[in-house]
Amino acid sequence: MFTGIIETLGEVKDAKKEKGNLILKIESDISNELKIDQSVSHNGVCLTVTELHPDAHTVVAIDETLQKSNIGTLKAGDFVNLERCMQMNGRLDGHIVQGHVDAKGKCLEVQEADGSWLFDFEYDSSENVLVEKGSICINGVSLTCFNVTDTSFRVAIIPYTFSHTNFKKIKKYDEVNLEFDIIGKYVQKLVNRNK
Repeated sequence: MFTGIIETLGEVKDAKKEKGNLILKIESDISNELKIDQSVSHNGVCLTVTELHPDAHTVVAIDETLQKSNIGTLKAGDFVNLERCMQMNGRLDGHIVQGHVDAKGKCLEVQEADGSWLFDFEYDSSENVLVEKGSICINGVSLTCFNVTDTSFRVAIIPYTFSHTNFKKIKKYDEVNLEFDIIGKYVQKLVNRNK
């Protein structure tokens, strides 16, 4: 379980295919604090640490993860948003994030807005569980969405988030990982069951 509050950026040092899997070696300033078998959010995808290296760690993304997320596009030199799992005795600063990506979204536009940035994204309408001013997790970042339609939404990014996450690298037509609010998904399932 995560909060969507990014701890740090990690740099992909190596990305290699092994059968249907992608093995990623990530260098970061939290890698030395990780343990084998620990869950860490990488761009919003919960991946298990399989190896530790000096200042780096290795994770494996299986085919299901590669199909549902943008993890498969990562290559050496790319940056990923990292967050360790939340501690149950701490504050929940973002929202409840599972690290289970629901869909990929596509960036439609990036606008600088006098000190902040506006990002517009589109997504498959069959995945629609967004509400105006509700929570959305994009590449692991907990955000509030607005201008919500059946196929698109907008988020505003403050300077701190822009400089401390990989939002600064997102440009028009880039794919991002989307995780919809878990409470919204349960409500949608209950409503659809009773139809």
